[in-house]
Amino acid sequence: MARVYFHIDLNAFFANAEILLDPSLKGKPIAVAGQTRRSVVSTASYEARRFGVHSGQSISEAKRLCPNLLLIEHHFHWYQTLSEQFISLIKGYTDEIEQASIDECYADMTIPIARYPKPLDLAVEIQRRVLEEVHLPCSIGIGPNMFLAKMGSDLKKPMGITVMRLREVEQTLWPLAIQEMRGIGAKTLPYMEELGIHTIADLANYPDFHALEQVFGKNTQRMIDRAHGKDDRQIVKEYDAKSMGVSETLLEDIVEEEEIRGIIRHLARRLSKRLVQEEKAGVQLSIRIKYHDFTVIDRQMQLLTPTWRSDELYTYAMQLVESHWDGEPIRLLGLSVSDFSQARQISLFDLQQSHAQETYDVIHELNKQLSLGGKLVRASTLMEIEHGNTSSH
Repeated sequence: MARVYFHIDLNAFFANAEILLDPSLKGKPIAVAGQTRRSVVSTASYEARRFGVHSGQSISEAKRLCPNLLLIEHHFHWYQTLSEQFISLIKGYTDEIEQASIDECYADMTIPIARYPKPLDLAVEIQRRVLEEVHLPCSIGIGPNMFLAKMGSDLKKPMGITVMRLREVEQTLWPLAIQEMRGIGAKTLPYMEELGIHTIADLANYPDFHALEQVFGKNTQRMIDRAHGKDDRQIVKEYDAKSMGVSETLLEDIVEEEEIRGIIRHLARRLSKRLVQEEKAGVQLSIRIKYHDFTVIDRQMQLLTPTWRSDELYTYAMQLVESHWDGEPIRLLGLSVSDFSQARQISLFDLQQSHAQETYDVIHELNKQLSLGGKLVRASTLMEIEHGNTSSH
């Protein structure tokens, strides 16, 4: 049975999310970015894009191209709220969903689309509902596989709907500039130009596999297949209900180990808090790594004793990352615990110890960051000291 995949992409998501918070920004050239010297543009409104402003660009370069550019600081909690509304709406049609990032998802619509008299009716309905209920514009690509669906959603923005058929690959896909192909980023593009590859057709028909291998490594055949419109990936859904997990989709791909450690530590604390709330502990720990080309790996390890503690989750997770991360840019990190059947129920004493440890961890980190002479301590510690001093008089 032929599959029908949708790729649904919220257009200029951060910029449009900021316009919802402040409607006076509508129609103006804006860029959402951090507020430090090293910050880069996360996204830009279409008004700013007409000047050449784009994501990943330095703030100074963006301002040079567009002197009237308005810089807006991120509001991550707001973005997450809108993203959850968006995904919830799509889940009303199918549970075969893979969230690729905070503003896009893949959905297997093979079964739902059969209920509509015309295939495009489903896409039109989803696009309308996202605009009316989440108040955000989106583009939708439709294809027999995830790659073609993604390429389709990129072709018409904003508010486009594009069908990409295998028989039309040579006509619609091959003429596109090579940088338009998913998986060809700013770092890869110069190598493509050196090889004389300027269009997707050039890559699809390139005669020297070995030369391509110097650029793509183990992903060479996968990239050639995609240039021919082939992609055998399937939807990777969220963690199984028998496990408890958290994940973080990143605003920008990361390659620095220190950044990875920071995110894993954050995930470990979030997961520990959820496990404590549910009074659960598990003996299997899993990590998920989604790379910049949307390749996903899941790796697990069996633990000797049930755990829920954030420090243990962090330590074990980093062991898995260090053993299995291949150095490629990372788009998403996830962490989960499972096999609760062998886990003992967390006692009240354990809960108290867990909360205490979390507090000590936070205080320790804050003290490392403080440049002042003083140090932060727990209030209970001060009370104990004061009580001890009083008793000695």
